[in-house]
Order: sequence, then structure tokens, then C-alpha cells
Amino acid sequence: MRYMRASLGLIALIGLAACQQSSSQAAGDQAQEPKNTIDHPAQMYAGQEQVMKVETASIEVGKSGDLLMKASADTPSAGYSDQGFLKRIYAAAPPDGIYDFDVVATKPAAAAAQAVTPIKVEGDWKDFPKDRLKGVRFIAKGNQVVAMLPAAKAGT
Repeated sequence: MRYMRASLGLIALIGLAACQQSSSQAAGDQAQEPKNTIDHPAQMYAGQEQVMKVETASIEVGKSGDLLMKASADTPSAGYSDQGFLKRIYAAAPPDGIYDFDVVATKPAAAAAQAVTPIKVEGDWKDFPKDRLKGVRFIAKGNQVVAMLPAAKAGT
């Protein structure tokens, strides 16, 4: 009988420990930012990551009809290369007309001294949704910057 009580007590303690662990995991999940259900990040290449911060960004329709995108950003050290924009994947068009792009660059192979380094990122978006696009949100690790499409000029 004693062994049975001891076994039941042990099982109860294990069950209680499991409940405490799952409740702490649930509390950690609640602390995270809620997921956006309209889009999610595209797959990055090996070594590629979001830049640290976007300082400024702009968009405009080029003469060829492509959307020209420019951003000034910061990286945590010198040596980042292959900077560019990575379009987020959408299940449906964003209702506000603002499309999301991650601003990414490839980390240097060798460890460099930690010193914030500015970079310029430029790219174009062919076949952008001309009838729905109102702006582009440029996403970095530390912030987001929205660049709105300039109003169309009269007579063009």
C-alpha cells in the first residue's frame, strides 16, 4: 500500500511539473509579438539576415515601369555584402496597399569589429501591382520604415 501511495505521489509531482512547464511556455508565447496572418518572410539564403536598422527609404516608378526602391540602412559591422530586398510572401493582397520587404545583406565570413556601418540598398520590383500598391514597408531587425508611392503627376 505504501508503494502505491508513493507511486501515485510521484506521478502527481511529475504531472504538476509538466503543467508548470507548459504554463511558463504559454506565458513566453504570449509575450511574443502576434503573427501577421497576411504575409510571412521568404526564405533567406545561407548567411543572409535582416539589416540592423533602416534609416530612410523611398520608392518611385521608374521610366521602364518598374518600382525603384532605395534604402539607407545600418549593419552591426563592416563587410556586409549582397544587400537587397526580399519580398514577403502573401496569402492575399494587403488591405492597406502597403507591401512588406525585408532589407537583407550577407554577413561577412570573418568576424569584424562591432561598429555600426551604414549601407545603401537599391533594387527594383518588376510587375508590381500598379492598381493596389500604395506604399512599401521596409523591415529590419530593429525597426520598420514605410515609404509611400508619390502621387501621379497630372498629364502623365
